[in-house]
Amino acid sequence: MTTGSIPDSSAPSEFRAYASGRQYELRRGDALAVITELAAGLRLYSRAGVQLTETYGDAEISPGAAGITLAPWANRVEDGVWYLDGKKQQLDITEVSRNNASHGLLRNAAYSLVDESQYSVTLEATVFPQHGYPFLVRHRVQYLLAEDLGLMVRQTLANDSKAPAPFVLGAHPYLRLGDTDLDDLLLTVSAGTRLVADERLIPRSAEPVSGDTDLRAGRRVGTLDIDVALTDITFDGGVARHTLTAPDGRSVSLWQDETCGYVHVFVTTDFPGRARAVAIEPMTGPANAFNSGDGLRWLAPGDSFTIAWGIDAVVGHAG
Repeated sequence: MTTGSIPDSSAPSEFRAYASGRQYELRRGDALAVITELAAGLRLYSRAGVQLTETYGDAEISPGAAGITLAPWANRVEDGVWYLDGKKQQLDITEVSRNNASHGLLRNAAYSLVDESQYSVTLEATVFPQHGYPFLVRHRVQYLLAEDLGLMVRQTLANDSKAPAPFVLGAHPYLRLGDTDLDDLLLTVSAGTRLVADERLIPRSAEPVSGDTDLRAGRRVGTLDIDVALTDITFDGGVARHTLTAPDGRSVSLWQDETCGYVHVFVTTDFPGRARAVAIEPMTGPANAFNSGDGLRWLAPGDSFTIAWGIDAVVGHAG
């Protein structure tokens, strides 16, 4: 498979090697989703052969964190440092260029199969107590192709520790609309406040959206150069929807439920093989929540917490 193409499933999976581990293919009607053992990642979602997420080759791991799930924190922890009951906690620095701990503790973890059916797969991985995060938690991820052929994702964190555990959950999908030039797509995001970050992408303040960060009425992707967390999201019936729309009316949307009070929008020219790529990341909290407390939740011993998000699309031409 070449970067940007739909994975070739013509050869039996047992005879193929994947850098991202075992591949789980879900098919329903004209919908296809490919889920990876590594990071319980979304490698591909398509409808009627129209690719709706960025993908990558068999010998590659996800570039730019494409499609991975994030636990027990999303985004970044400044200097990898936070404090628990007054005691300094030092996480490994995984974003060396900015000296941050980035995208949780399961980015390079293999997830075990919990359950698999024709239309769904559930995977789980454990975070064991360690320096910087002295808690025992499990992250379970379910992908489901729904009756309407949309993709639904549920991420659940369970605390097996004897003490409350802090967490932020999130995911890192990149959306596209087949081969339509991303520059021509209109990006609409229903959020009224932006977090103002420093050069290390650590939020320092908040302000109303404006200019490139005001996406409520839609802005053409080709005019955007942003890497920003947004909040004060508008929910309709418990769901918020962020959409890429083509001039002909076709669209792809990421939706998130009210457990995810933040969305991170990243427009980049550095995605391999693509002139431009757009990540729309549902999150329960922003970068550095372990220090700021913004969006941070604490999970009691024996409890669990679930978020829901998904992707759907209108792939036929508007009439």
